[in-house]
Amino acid sequence: METDGITTPFGRRAMTLGMLASQAIARTVPPDACVDKWKLYRWLCEARPKLGISDRALSVLNALLSFYPKAELSGADGMVVFPSNAQLSLRTHGMAETTLRRHLAALVEGGLLTRRDSPNGKRYVRRDRQGAIGEAFGFSLAPLLARAEEIEQRAAEVVAERLLLQRLRERVTLVRRDIAKLIETALEDGLAGDWMRHEADFRMLVGALPRVPTPETLTPALAALEALRSQILKHLERQIIFEKSAGNAGQTERHKQNSNPDSSSDFEPCFETKPGGDAEPEQEPDSGGYGRKDETAGGRYSQWPVGTPTPAKGLHPQPANASDALKPYPLGLVLQACPEIVAFGPGGAISSWRDLMTAAVVVRSMLAVSASAYEDACAILGPENAATVIACILERAGHINSAGGYLRDLTRRAERGEFSLGPMLMALMRANEKPARQVG
Repeated sequence: METDGITTPFGRRAMTLGMLASQAIARTVPPDACVDKWKLYRWLCEARPKLGISDRALSVLNALLSFYPKAELSGADGMVVFPSNAQLSLRTHGMAETTLRRHLAALVEGGLLTRRDSPNGKRYVRRDRQGAIGEAFGFSLAPLLARAEEIEQRAAEVVAERLLLQRLRERVTLVRRDIAKLIETALEDGLAGDWMRHEADFRMLVGALPRVPTPETLTPALAALEALRSQILKHLERQIIFEKSAGNAGQTERHKQNSNPDSSSDFEPCFETKPGGDAEPEQEPDSGGYGRKDETAGGRYSQWPVGTPTPAKGLHPQPANASDALKPYPLGLVLQACPEIVAFGPGGAISSWRDLMTAAVVVRSMLAVSASAYEDACAILGPENAATVIACILERAGHINSAGGYLRDLTRRAERGEFSLGPMLMALMRANEKPARQVG
């Protein structure tokens, strides 16, 4: 190691091995090396996170570079600048002297500057008779020139990481949009499948996304979202292929028609001729006015109560097989769709299915639902789903005339395999997330 030109700091400032190494590296700069100082400064700004330098310290370095008279740092020059603290304060927009000294020390410790202190610690220059600089005391910019290649490389790494993060965030946004639209389409078209489970998995993955994303945290999250999207797409493709092979454009297996015009159905109103000759629809005896005729459902009674705005397409409870109807949905999803029942749980909270079923018994009594109707619902739907239905009824209690009749009707439909709880939960969840706009 060459020791010629190695200087120690003035006063009480201690000499460190880092300072010694920086001065030694600066001595290895070849005389023909040069770099544009402002281009180098832009690299420093890009590489700042990897160099551990604050933006205020870079402002001080910018002021020091402005005192260097040439546009390029060259190894043939001394590269020592010697402004006073007063002049530096002016070019750093009035930075306090104590703050200025702190950032100068950070630049020296970071290996971007070296001190070349005079015997009395002042910064000045000695010139010869022709005015040329003979010896200067201040801050040497030689470490910047010596580390120019390293700084450029680190700046390129930071730019590459930023672009990677931007692309990962774009891909996550696209995958999230795809999954949400695919699940919505499946529910609207009434396709068979555990779509509420997919919805719960999707919400769990989205909730786990970091608030301050990095490539390391976004990469596994993106892989999990893409796997869920692939699973949903495969399920949809199987459904579409099955539909094409099972029917044509004019008739599908989901279309059901009653060929017996004289038979009565729980889905259709009965008509009787009164003495006046006018025909008037008569509701089912135990309906209690909870259902209404839905023209979009082929004359059937909607499972939504009278006074409730007709849900969007696909939000009516759809027929489903027994396995789908009896399978309970995640408790978190139920509480998100029906938050009103939480207040009736033990201690005003619900943390388990037992708490939800306890709250359902309290709400059942409050809604004047008979014990026999609730017992029948538990026997047909299962205790968890029966409690979930009570939570849904409580959520729309202001629009239901007879909660007991409504529960009995849903129980009969579930027994025939013509009721699915998933679309009802999804409709309530969307109603809670996006309240209906007021008209007028």
